[in-house]
Amino acid sequence: MVEFASGVSAKLNIRLQQVEAVLNLLAESATIPFIARYRKDQTGGLDEVQIQHIQDEARAIKEFTERKSFIEKTITEQGKMTEALQARIDRATTLVELEDIYLPYKTKRKTKAQTAKENGLEPLSNLLMEQRDIDLQAEAAKYITENVKDADAALQGARDIIAETINEDAEIRAKLRKLFEDTATLQSKVLEDKKEEAAKYKDYFDFSEPIHKVPSHRILAVLRGFLEGFLRINIGPLEEDALYDIEDKYVTGSLNSSVEQVKKAVKDSYKRLLQPSLETEFRTALKAKGDEEAINVFAENLRQLLLSSPLGSKRILAIDPGYRTGCKVVCLDEKGDLLHNDLIYIHEGNKIYEAGFKIKDLVAKYSTEIFAIGDGTAGRETEQFIKGLQLNLPVFLVNEDGASIYSASEIAREEFGQHDVTVRGAVSIGRRLMDPLAELVKIDPKSIGVGQYQHDVNQFRLKEKLDATVISCVNQVGVNLNTASKHLLSYVSGIGATLAENIVKHRNEIGKFTDRSQLLKVPRLGGKAYEQCAGFLRVKAGNNPLDESSVHPEAYKLVETMAKDLQVEVKALIGNETLLKTVEPKKYISETIGELTIKDILKELNKPGLDPRSELEQFEFANIYKLEDVKEGMIVPGVVTNITRFGAFIDIGVKQDGLVHVSEIAHQYITDPNEVLKLNDKVQVKVLEIDLPRKRIALSIKQTQEAPAKKDARPLNKDARPKFQVGKPQGNQGNKFQGTKKQEENLSDLNVNDALAALKMKFKK
Repeated sequence: MVEFASGVSAKLNIRLQQVEAVLNLLAESATIPFIARYRKDQTGGLDEVQIQHIQDEARAIKEFTERKSFIEKTITEQGKMTEALQARIDRATTLVELEDIYLPYKTKRKTKAQTAKENGLEPLSNLLMEQRDIDLQAEAAKYITENVKDADAALQGARDIIAETINEDAEIRAKLRKLFEDTATLQSKVLEDKKEEAAKYKDYFDFSEPIHKVPSHRILAVLRGFLEGFLRINIGPLEEDALYDIEDKYVTGSLNSSVEQVKKAVKDSYKRLLQPSLETEFRTALKAKGDEEAINVFAENLRQLLLSSPLGSKRILAIDPGYRTGCKVVCLDEKGDLLHNDLIYIHEGNKIYEAGFKIKDLVAKYSTEIFAIGDGTAGRETEQFIKGLQLNLPVFLVNEDGASIYSASEIAREEFGQHDVTVRGAVSIGRRLMDPLAELVKIDPKSIGVGQYQHDVNQFRLKEKLDATVISCVNQVGVNLNTASKHLLSYVSGIGATLAENIVKHRNEIGKFTDRSQLLKVPRLGGKAYEQCAGFLRVKAGNNPLDESSVHPEAYKLVETMAKDLQVEVKALIGNETLLKTVEPKKYISETIGELTIKDILKELNKPGLDPRSELEQFEFANIYKLEDVKEGMIVPGVVTNITRFGAFIDIGVKQDGLVHVSEIAHQYITDPNEVLKLNDKVQVKVLEIDLPRKRIALSIKQTQEAPAKKDARPLNKDARPKFQVGKPQGNQGNKFQGTKKQEENLSDLNVNDALAALKMKFKK
């Protein structure tokens, strides 16, 4: 796609040389993480996001070019191509413009206008378009035939021809499209016989909002109600405005009978042809907008979750809590391998002592260093029990969303076929504490519980985006070649599922890798794949100290030269900040390695294999354990578990996540919670409202913080606060939120309007 480089460069405002470099590398099967990390000198230091944009834009231009060629070929084959038409096609810059030009030449099913033309009524339509004052009935009577019964039928046929001409007028379509963009509203009304059944969509029973303002979550809510057969929707500007724009071009005469016929044709063209066509076009565009927004929210949450702080290699006792069925206990070694599994009962009085004795015995026997407890059912009670044993070991509550999905998966059966799902779930909880990234890659991202509307959006685009996010995170962190599962290895640049399996088989055969170059002996792993993956794979305590770093093997000779110039061994150079500061990057620039790469190498040598993830911090919930313990006005600690465009969900330790609406996150005006919060952030929240019957908690972060001085305060704009409009609620009732079970309970059917109303009531108090 290098031939599209100039167009991409102009569209993205990135230098042509950089775009060409990226497209050339992509054409050579280089991956985005590899290009961003190891080809900075060629791309001028472009990051993954910029490289992805270049790839996407090149694909879009390719699609446009191919469609343009098809349209030119089709019209030429029809013998209708003219210089003027070719010039119009050449001036088109979007697919929409091309399709408007192509519309009159498109093969379509028989229309009213085609029938009228076959009945010989085209001359009459031309006569009407002259808009002279004539005897209509007399002129129309001339066209009465076996198929045209009377003068009125003749006039109707003539109007059908005019209506189609207007519909196929690219200039008119462009003008109306602009009118839609600027003034159209998305409107919905409930079907009268569906009111009771559609109760969850009551905020959209009589809803209207300009399409350029309506947020993505409301778009998806309305469209879901429409697709489920509860709502009738309409997208369009004021009809009189649209008719005015058409008449401005097509009504040219003074008021007379011919002009009246043309006006009738204009109205028919808009209502029967133009408005439905443009409504479909804009509904598709709004859906795409909503999809992209929801997918981006999901991808950002997934990135933050995958890059959660890891505990590292520790011996863990992990517990999957339960009441009636007991708590499944597993002991894991530093690698996450299962050493032992057991079952304890801590909610039956006569078995608590036995459970405590068993835990103490397992801790001693397997040299346990850390407790990991699932945060689901009975999680807080189990935490209390373990802390009551006074073993003086850290206790972590671990988010177990998706653990049940993993435990029933083919991957889990392959790993622990001899154990039941409860053991697998407990192992997953322990491993997730040890290394969230390594464990979460085994689960379908859609099951992790950090998304929004994931079942409504374009599934192909969702998978593409989430897979790219996982790949980016895995390669950003790096992978231990000797301990990584095949599932984790499959996301490494240049590897994939087949090579990952081959690497694991080869590792089992040779015991362990002692050198990165041994990868070249893995079946089907050739030079190109080695180039792409080597820098992201780590060999701990191997033959070459550089194998523990992200320095690419292609740069080993350069590092050896640096060490030689400083008269030390490579090993002595690694981590030696004083020595590394004396290295002059420009001295080592060559045809293959430039200054940007050299600076990256020096940075890596200073702190080799540094994990970009932050260190894990222990966290304590308040002394509350169930929803009934929560009281208005409480200020308690919490953890951010999910972020949406309308707010953030906070776990405060009561089995039910609370919602902090976007307006209650910060004193300054924000439109996206991600401006302030990240997944797993520890925050203080104030309880604003509790709805026990519906299990909902309204929280505030900003009310736990001191407001900034007035001179620094940013004034709220007109859209800063939620709008409450009689008869036209502006909330989100009806959006079925696709998050964790706790979050879905908190926003049953995603009635954000109720949450806002609760906040409003609170303010009034």
